[in-house]
Amino acid sequence: MRGIPYADQVPRRQEFEREHPEVRITFLSTVWQGVIPQPDGEIVVTRYELSDLLDAMEEHFTPP
Repeated sequence: MRGIPYADQVPRRQEFEREHPEVRITFLSTVWQGVIPQPDGEIVVTRYELSDLLDAMEEHFTPP
């Protein structure tokens, strides 16, 4: 799904949030940030593009 324009990423974000309700995705002025809760803290992922953030977040939920 890489390289898809921003507007087309909104449904992708919504689907990701439905599948992973524990994750918080926010826009912070100039960057997108995703927070994945963990038993010992949290994983924070920051990217300039929403598509890049979703790619990175999906990697955390994909089995090795």
